[in-house]
Amino acid sequence: MDKGIAVTGMGIISALGTSVGDNYNALISRKTGLSYPEILKTIHSKLPVGEIKFSNIELARKLNLPVSHTFTRATLLGAIAAKEAVFNALLTQDDLKVTGFISGTSLGGMDEIEKYYQEFEEKKDHRRFIQAQHPGFTTSQIASHLNLEGFVTTISTACSSSANAIMLGARMIRAGKLKRVVVGGTDCLSKFTLNGFNSLMILSEGFCKAFDDSRNGLNLGEGAAYLVLEAEDVINGKPVLGRILGYGNANDAFHQTASSEKGQGAFSAIKKALEISGLSSKNIDYINAHGTATKNNDLSESNAILRIFGKEVPDFSSTKAFTGHTLAASGALEAVFGLMALQNDYIFPNLNFGIPMKETGLKPISVLKKKKLQHILSNSFGFGGNCTSLIFSKNAE
Repeated sequence: MDKGIAVTGMGIISALGTSVGDNYNALISRKTGLSYPEILKTIHSKLPVGEIKFSNIELARKLNLPVSHTFTRATLLGAIAAKEAVFNALLTQDDLKVTGFISGTSLGGMDEIEKYYQEFEEKKDHRRFIQAQHPGFTTSQIASHLNLEGFVTTISTACSSSANAIMLGARMIRAGKLKRVVVGGTDCLSKFTLNGFNSLMILSEGFCKAFDDSRNGLNLGEGAAYLVLEAEDVINGKPVLGRILGYGNANDAFHQTASSEKGQGAFSAIKKALEISGLSSKNIDYINAHGTATKNNDLSESNAILRIFGKEVPDFSSTKAFTGHTLAASGALEAVFGLMALQNDYIFPNLNFGIPMKETGLKPISVLKKKKLQHILSNSFGFGGNCTSLIFSKNAE
């Protein structure tokens, strides 16, 4: 069986902390990152969010940027996470020059666009952010900051964006198109998203409780995460954090903002990921579920899981009650969480769960659980029915 694509580095910033270590310590301590908006100035100050408690000025200082920089918040977060990933992968400047970069985002620089939109005509200094409206500008800035000079592209498929970036990177290495690539995604909180999701009436006024029968909506979050993927012949003996063994993408095209009740897109994505991995459903030890805590998503995903696994559903949980739903970045954040789980043989808890859904009776893991893990499934599902599933495996010694 194919060994899979090696992961040699990872980096993350979320409401749980600004590094892999910070995030791991919060997860095993059951410490949520959910709070209320402080950095984002919004009328929705009573809606819980997974906010990173650093201003843009403070984030820019971490990157030693000049005052006149054009980094939006999503770019700042992405650069911090990607910088940690390449550092942990022990990449040299020569390595970076031939390394690709595939990044997912749904907002791009919308946070600066909405801030300065009314001032663009009169204040020339703010016009430097106009180009940030294009999601690809965020990607190119991060790549330039880290001197990544290989293949560079952006994926924007809503909440499956960074999972699709990871999948594309793995496919390109497997096809011999790349030797090394940094993959993941970034998104930040903004008025645009908070108002938009509120208009859909799917935001909870309390902390979200995925897969609970009384669930009533999601909490938005912000963050960024990246993995370094490498072909076997360029690893050169460095530590391998895990491997991407399978991946699948499907689009059920059921509705612009809702999943099909039977979970057709999710079912197809999971099925394809299993086929590519060469594993059977019985080989999956844990599922990091998309688990947004909306009525529609959790039922749809649960039905897809039941269709795949039948009566032998593996342990599963959603980690979104720790970070909030970080939109395009969520697949990459949860890929990092999945690799942490594999390395430490822990299943992170589904916070706030109490009562199983009456339609399925499924019970996620609600406490920190020690378990020997070999293969895990990570689900990421986006608006428009764009569904992606990734299978990560522990590195075989």
